[in-house]
Amino acid sequence: MRVSRLNEPFLRGQLAIAALFLSLGFQYATWAARIPALKSDLDLSAGEVGVLLMAAGVGSAVTFPAVAYLMRRLGSRRLALLSQLGLALALPALAAAPNYPVALVVMCADGVLVGGLNVAMNAQGAALETRHERNTMARLHATFSAGSLLAALVASGMTAATDSVLAHFGVAAVLLAALNLTSRTGLLEQDTPAEDTPAEAAAPEPARRRWTLPSRLTLWMCCAMVFGTVAEGAMNDWSALYLKDVAEASAELAPLGIAVVSGMMVVARVFADGWRARWGDGRVVLVGSTAAGAGLAAALVSGGVAPALAGFACMGLGIAAVTPCVYAAAARQGSDALTLVAAMGTTGLLAGPPLIGFIASASSLAWGMGAVAASAVAVALCGTRIRWTATPVVREEAAA
Repeated sequence: MRVSRLNEPFLRGQLAIAALFLSLGFQYATWAARIPALKSDLDLSAGEVGVLLMAAGVGSAVTFPAVAYLMRRLGSRRLALLSQLGLALALPALAAAPNYPVALVVMCADGVLVGGLNVAMNAQGAALETRHERNTMARLHATFSAGSLLAALVASGMTAATDSVLAHFGVAAVLLAALNLTSRTGLLEQDTPAEDTPAEAAAPEPARRRWTLPSRLTLWMCCAMVFGTVAEGAMNDWSALYLKDVAEASAELAPLGIAVVSGMMVVARVFADGWRARWGDGRVVLVGSTAAGAGLAAALVSGGVAPALAGFACMGLGIAAVTPCVYAAAARQGSDALTLVAAMGTTGLLAGPPLIGFIASASSLAWGMGAVAASAVAVALCGTRIRWTATPVVREEAAA
């Protein structure tokens, strides 16, 4: 029976961790959807909005040592729950910010909390895969995209009902608190040690708990993650504007850019765990990122609305599995490697859109989107330097 499956440890853990991924996507898209209102309420210039967006990326990047310490001290379960609850509180705090400096502090704190949740939830996902020998990371990342979609729908409804950002963010905080309660019962109490980590290396010796310089393999993972999340974040933020200003699409067609990218990413992540089991993480990353970069580049050269939408579809489909695969590979190297890779991923996701904006301001948006295509190709190049291990086999009941 379907109800009885809820008592299955793998499914219970999968649902609990998915609630964390859903939370992060929902929280990120919630405040991003109200940037115009925040700009108006705080009387910000375009440059100040850019700095506000960068503050979250900076907060996530500089918090790496603290998150690495908290992962060892608290474990991924407690860190995930505390970070997720903090993100719920950050939304009304941002809406109530009386001035720009306070808003910057809130956004910086938001980046710190995003970094903590990002590391902890991916550690939980990787541990679930290892413990039950089933692929699930791509499906978990699909719930992140689903959270962004849910946030867009809630934002649309709340904007139609009231102009109050505080009311909107208050409702969003309540939903996040409910997701926090959902996660509590199914999260793993203890991370599963990496499969290639000797028992003595996993022992809690004081010397082992000291942070060391990242290995060359970890640095290649960081590079792949940064380029991948830059491409992912920039496509979400700039695709509609490219269709309107460069491809000269109508106002009705312009929003389709985000819909195509997000839709293809959700679809790809639903099926990507099967691809990982069949072809391996390395091949999925190499083929996917190459197709993403080549497809978008061809669309930019061709010009026009239809080629642009086709290129956006290639990008969404090809780049979707990059972050799940890299996170899984980093988790096998230990919590410090995962923390650094996750910090770089969050930084790329939050800093990528403003970076593309700077390139567009210096030249044109077409060149800015060209940089997105180049980022996808860079992922493929970095992927050739990563030592990929075999992924767990997907069992029939896991795919059901």
